[in-house]
Amino acid sequence: MTSFLKSFALAAVLAAPSLAAATEYEIHPTNSSALFSVKHMMVSNVRGSFSKVTGTANIDEKDLTKSTVEAVIDATTVTTNDTSRDEHLRGNEFFDVKKFPTLTFKSTKVEKSGEGLKLTGNLTIRGVTKPVVLEAEGFTVESKDPYGNLKRGGSATTKINRKDFGLTWNTALETGGVAVGDQVSITLEIELVKKQPKQPVKSAASTTP
Repeated sequence: MTSFLKSFALAAVLAAPSLAAATEYEIHPTNSSALFSVKHMMVSNVRGSFSKVTGTANIDEKDLTKSTVEAVIDATTVTTNDTSRDEHLRGNEFFDVKKFPTLTFKSTKVEKSGEGLKLTGNLTIRGVTKPVVLEAEGFTVESKDPYGNLKRGGSATTKINRKDFGLTWNTALETGGVAVGDQVSITLEIELVKKQPKQPVKSAASTTP
């Protein structure tokens, strides 16, 4: 083996631990949610949620700043406990779910922030992508559920101006002001399930007595 090949092989061996350091988790779709709050009629806050969130998180235990998160929110699952309002939110004046069925977040940078993390990434709503910063708590330590699945969780918050994403509908009030505020508070509550490695498929020859 030439000295070049030896050096290349050694570099590959040394790099292997860092590549293996990140552990892949899947976002549990029904035990995770995206919550939001927005001013209503200038007097109170309306709270709502999206009940289906999917995606992945690659967590580097040795260096959390090398971790990545991708989340996909099903826009059709939006609810504010008001059927008429929810239909309006799904329509073309708001999320336009027939054309844009999902909202997405993809991290671009993870930083330590006090006892938590700061996640910078791209948020896409109605086909409009803008950078946002999420303040995150977690990731929690792993815990095993009764079925043997390894799980951990985390939560993250941010605020956006809905008009930045094309959510511009509003109506003026007789008393002044507007029906819907511009500032929206968002909270992601995420449960992660450790992805199990795929088991090798046994060939017919190996199963033959």
